[in-house]
Amino acid sequence: MIRYLIRKFFYGSAVMLGIVVVVFFLFNILPVDPARMTQGQRADVQSLQAIRKEFGLDKPIPVQFLYYLNDLSPIGFHLNNQQEQQQYHYVKLFPVSSVRVLALKWPYLRRSYQTHKEVAQLLIEVIPNTLVLATTAMIFAIIIGVFFGVLSAVHQHTWIDKLAIGISTLGISAPSFFAGIIIAWIFGFELSKYTGLNMSGSLYTYDPFKGEVITWRNLVLPMVTLGLRPLAIIVQLTRNAMLDELGKDYIRTARAKGLSENAIVYRHALKNALNPVITAIANWFASLLAGSFFVEYVFGYNGLGKTTVDALEMSDFPVVMGSILFIAFIFVVINILVDIIYVWIDPRVKLS
Repeated sequence: MIRYLIRKFFYGSAVMLGIVVVVFFLFNILPVDPARMTQGQRADVQSLQAIRKEFGLDKPIPVQFLYYLNDLSPIGFHLNNQQEQQQYHYVKLFPVSSVRVLALKWPYLRRSYQTHKEVAQLLIEVIPNTLVLATTAMIFAIIIGVFFGVLSAVHQHTWIDKLAIGISTLGISAPSFFAGIIIAWIFGFELSKYTGLNMSGSLYTYDPFKGEVITWRNLVLPMVTLGLRPLAIIVQLTRNAMLDELGKDYIRTARAKGLSENAIVYRHALKNALNPVITAIANWFASLLAGSFFVEYVFGYNGLGKTTVDALEMSDFPVVMGSILFIAFIFVVINILVDIIYVWIDPRVKLS
């Protein structure tokens, strides 16, 4: 297990390094001056030069990339002074020269061009909202998807089976941003007096008497919209896997022994059919964080997606780059966890 985790750690690190390279060079070839974005169009030359020096923009692109890697790395080389310590919040490991130390720190995603706040702080403020949205959407998709998948397999070739396949096909075909607009219009506008739901709104709203309060009804429509596509995938995967398991010899043996149909379906067939479903769930959970961009924007839900889209509109590239790297990290971590869960679900799968 330890050797497997070490191997996966190096694999994940290589993937993250590749993503950092692509993200850095992609955003550094765009014709945007970060110094102008930070100081405004009327800034004087001295101010622009100071900003370029702070971000290392006065140096060649390869040198800028090394600085960016040093900022992102949890172990990096930094100046041994109070200003640098306050900026990176590092812990000294040992000195490497009279002015530099090798330090341990959290990855530094730099500062926003627009708000001048640290990108990590901006993301920390909105990531919990997106995690709540993605988690509830995934739970919604799992419960409804597995239920209809099993129901469709057990009642194969009946109207229940055809209805489940039809709904799942429609869910896969509809893009999230289009489904979001239709759902917001129907349930948040036309039927709002019956549903009590709003076309737009965030998880936290401001009440003049209570202050900031959680508004759960603003979560319903984005959750359903975001969960439609994984729900459709889970229905079809569960149905196909269940049909495959129900046709195997051990199921016929279980029926011959007189086991109840519920025990055969849920205790034996469903457990063995969950492997492809778990893979889909894990991959889709990570995808929901990326797919929430358009859904959050349509519903005005203040989360990682809306913050990233707003930052992209204003060419606030450090925020966009930080969001992309965070989502990539989530993908890598979830893929490793899925491989470990395989062994727990199915003893036939070996880590080696």
